[in-house]
This record gives sequence, C-alpha cells and structure tokens, in this order.
Amino acid sequence: MGSIIRVPLQKREEKAIVERVLPSLAYKPAYAIREAICLETVPEDKYFMPFIKQVAGYYQVNHVALLRRVNSFLDAPKKKADLPIPAEVGSSAHVELTQEQQEIYKAIEPSVVQGQYAPSVIHGVTSSGKTEVYKKLIELSIAQGKSVVFMVPEVTLAVRFTSILKQQLSATIQIFSFHSSTGPKEKRELWQHLLADTPVLIIGVHLPIMLPLPNLGCIIIDEEHESGYQEKRHPRLNSRELAIMRAQQTSIPIILGSATPSSNSLHNVKHRGWKLYSLRKRFSGEFPKIKTVILVKDARRESFWISTVLKQELRKTLAQGKQAIIFLNRRGRYFFALCKQCGFVPSCTQCSVSLTVHEKERLICHYCAKSELLPASCTSCGYKKNPYQTKGIGTQQVVNILKDMFPKANVERADLDTTTNKKRWSCTLESMLDGSIDILVGTQTITKGYHFPNVTLVGIIWGDLNLHFPFYNTTEKTLQQLIQVAGRAGRTTKHSTVVVQTMAKHQLFEHINEHDYDLCMQNELEQRAMSGYPPSRRLTEIELRNKDEVKLEFEASAIADQLRRGTTFTVLGPAQPPVSKIQNVHSRKIYIKSDTMQRVISAYQALEKDNITSSIFFTPNPQN
Repeated sequence: MGSIIRVPLQKREEKAIVERVLPSLAYKPAYAIREAICLETVPEDKYFMPFIKQVAGYYQVNHVALLRRVNSFLDAPKKKADLPIPAEVGSSAHVELTQEQQEIYKAIEPSVVQGQYAPSVIHGVTSSGKTEVYKKLIELSIAQGKSVVFMVPEVTLAVRFTSILKQQLSATIQIFSFHSSTGPKEKRELWQHLLADTPVLIIGVHLPIMLPLPNLGCIIIDEEHESGYQEKRHPRLNSRELAIMRAQQTSIPIILGSATPSSNSLHNVKHRGWKLYSLRKRFSGEFPKIKTVILVKDARRESFWISTVLKQELRKTLAQGKQAIIFLNRRGRYFFALCKQCGFVPSCTQCSVSLTVHEKERLICHYCAKSELLPASCTSCGYKKNPYQTKGIGTQQVVNILKDMFPKANVERADLDTTTNKKRWSCTLESMLDGSIDILVGTQTITKGYHFPNVTLVGIIWGDLNLHFPFYNTTEKTLQQLIQVAGRAGRTTKHSTVVVQTMAKHQLFEHINEHDYDLCMQNELEQRAMSGYPPSRRLTEIELRNKDEVKLEFEASAIADQLRRGTTFTVLGPAQPPVSKIQNVHSRKIYIKSDTMQRVISAYQALEKDNITSSIFFTPNPQN
C-alpha cells in the first residue's frame, strides 16, 4: 500500500497510488481489469512513510490522501506561472558575517555536522541579516552531503529567494524551487536528484516537506510566525508543524527565523529546551522613529484617513526624493455600501458577508468572487436618488486620496487584486527598486521580506483594524504585522519614520519599537496562560459544513454533546464563525482546549458519526 504505479487509463497513462491490495474480487466487475504498466521508482527515505502516517494521525485523514501529494508531484502541473523577480539592490554573494551572526552560526554548526534534533529560534530584527546565517548553514549542510529544505510563507517569496540564492550561493549547489508555480521540467530534474541521493537545496511553502528526502540534513523556516504556513483548504496542514515533526523524527536541526517570533516558539524556548538566538543590530541602516496618531483627535486634517502628521511626513519624503510605503490591510475602495434611506447593505447571496466596493462602482465578494455593479436604486426600499453612501476604506481609495493630495507623485498599489497578475507585480517591484514609484500602497503582501533601500517613510492607515477580530491571538498577529511593515523603513538610511494611525489607544502601540517585542510577548504569554489558550494549552477546531442549515445546527450540537461526555478538556460551541456561509454552504465550529492533543484525537476518533450528514473537518492548532 502507498506505492506509486503507472496505469493505463483510456488511451493515456496516469500515475496512481495503491490504496489496497486484494487477492481476488468477491464480485464480477462490469469493466475490464487491466494490468499496471510499471512501479514508479521513489527516492529511498526510510523515514518517509512513518512521517506520512504520523501526519495522517495528527490531522485525522487517510495517509493515502497525503501520498497523492507525491503523486501530483510526478504529474505535470497546469501552465507554469511567469514569476520573474528582480535582483535586489546591494545583494552580494560574499558577505562577512557580523559577530552576532558568526556566534549564531557557530552555535548551530555542531547539530548540522553531527545530525541532531535541535530546534533553534533566530530572533533577528528587520534587516539584521538572518539570510546570511541561513546561507552559511546551507553551505555547511551541502558540504556534508546532506540536503536542505528552505521554507517561506508565500510562493512569491519562494521565487524571490530562489533567484537570490542562485546568484549568491556557489554554482556547485543544486537549487530547486518546489511550489505551485514550479514547471514540470524543474520537478522532473529535482526528482532525479532525489533518486540519485544528490544533496540539494529545495525552496518552497507547503510541498517540499511532503517529499521523500534521502539524507535530509537541515530544515530552515523563514518568517516562522506567519499563518501562511497553514493551508487554507482542508485538511489544513501546517507545514511549519510538519517540518518540526520531520526534524524530530529524522534527528536533524531545524532553524526558525523571524523578526517577530511566534508565541509557540517563545513558549518552547522557555518550556521545551529550544534555543533562542538574537540579532539585535541592523546589518545596515537605523531603526525608524515611531509616531502614533489617534485619528479622532486630529480634527484639522484634509482627509479623514490621512492625518496631518502623515501628510507632512509624506510631503517631506517626496521633497527629499525618497519613497514611502502606505499600509492598509483591506483591499477595495470601501468596506461596504449603505442605503441612505433604509440602511440596507448589499450582501452576497451565496456568502454571509457584505459586498466590498471596488473601482468603477463594482461590488465584489472576497470569498466567492461574485461581482455586480452597484445598483442605481436600493434593492430593499427602492430609493433612487443616489441611494448608496460608502463606508470604511480600502487600498484603492487610499491611492485615489493620495493622488489628489500629491498630484505629481507616482502612486501605485500592491494587494491581492494586483499581485495575482505576476507580470504586473514584477514591474511594480522593479519600479520600487529603481525609484520610479514614489508611494506604494499595499496590504500584508508588502510586509513579508521585501527590501526597498530608498524607503524612509512607512504610514499605517488603520493600525487597530485587526484588533477587533474574534480570535484569541489577534494582539500577537497585529503586533507582528505592524512590526514587519514598520521594518520596511530605514533599511539603508540613518533617518526614517513610521506613522501609525489608530482609531483608539491600545498598549500594543507602545511596543512597535522592535526592541520591546520580547516584553510585549511575555505579557501576552502570561495572559494566554491565565485564559487557557495556546501555547499553554492545545486548541483544536472541529468544523461542520452542510447546505441544510437546520441539519447543521442539530448535528453540530450532537457532536459537541458527545465531546462533553466524561472528558477532561473544555469544549466551546458550536458557534457561527464570522463568515458562516460560503458559496451556499453553512458552517459551524467547535473548539476544544486540552492539555494534550492525544486526548482530543482519541475523543474525536470515538465520536459516533454514522448518522451525521454534515462534512466534518479536524484541525489541530488552527491559525486565523
């Protein structure tokens, strides 16, 4: 079972996974049984099948379903996306490590040479040169005849790092990208290297850790705090967690780097013997000056969303010939439209969300992509005199405001609407690097690792926006996001500024200075421990989905009642998630807080599900 074979299917050949082997059939099939063509050769990795079975047990899925990922690896993907990434200004193949970097490298070196499970967290402030430490560890592992998996949270970053490391590492190191945009030729070439047990560097997001990897010597996870490592679709595998499992099983070191380490990593440093190393100095440039502005107190401003302070800093930055980044984690023009007469808000008919107003008066659902024009009259009360007023703000409207405010400036946008067009995004990156763009307005896309040397100002439009999301770790995620985007300023200059605009005062804004991160997270960990949330306890999400909402309510309650019987853990729910209907499918969620995951898995396995018509999904340690 689990073998990959080549089989005839109609007039073509396909790859298949052997799920069961039967000596004979108890019935006469109505179709002809044909022989398999051949058994596919798979790289010899003695840890691979135990790892797959461990992951299957942890996520409560069939291990054969996980093996299909390897099968899809052998098949040619859809048309390869064109993702050209420009070379970074100032990148160099030969860089002398600073004393801080050298000390970290020397501390991790023995575990790579000796082959020991040794989790190491590198807390490196933005622009401190974590990549230089990664490069030395990669070279060391390859020199030992061992392969390296290098993980980043987004495909665009994987492409960028592949390009950079191919320029900066020795030409003798075989470097491969492996993600959704990797072409069939590169996949086949990588597979041949794995079959030959050739040491390689594999860069990707989710897929590399699911490969059979002979002689794996080291795993590196950059931006380890990112929720992007958890897949959006079920089973919601978290490749960061899978990498830790694999490193432990294979007895190899794993390095987790970030300017804002996750609460899980910091907890493990304190309670599980993980090593913490710090890079406190920037490789070049100086930390920016942080200015916090409470918008409701700034009554004189020209635009509601651009404070007097931010406008002045923008004017100064443009006059100096420097660049600015404006951050808002909300795309579109406005959050929603509201009828002036009756207060009706146009919502998606398939999803339980309001429609977002985009350019050209178009309403778009950000969950199912439904699109329609803003009606000329209210669909609820029929009011016709320019019926709708718009509320909130998105990146498109910020661009329009700034273009009116600074008509001579070149203002561009970077969000999901623009970065999915890879050629357009590549041109935007080129223009930022050559100075053609004066102001770049973006969402979280611009917070993840991009290096723009001429940026001396970062403006955060609505700093407390994400603090109101109903999840236990919103403070941590908001702080990480703000520090990451603030870190785009002053990476090569001595004087830079970050303006944080917020609707209300919050203690979090006192800790955006990177050196205060540890203090803030210590307080966060203490509060989590008191309320029984991760990382002090384990959290599991059980989601039920059904088109019939009445059945869903009944079955979700029945599952929750079963879980509560004679258990030692805490069961919360079932409850409606903030978006409880997507594409006409309703959902309810149950959360379990427990001291160990095994208790939850055992209780889940014992559930009576035979009469349940809803789809059930099990996710340990869900990320919002």
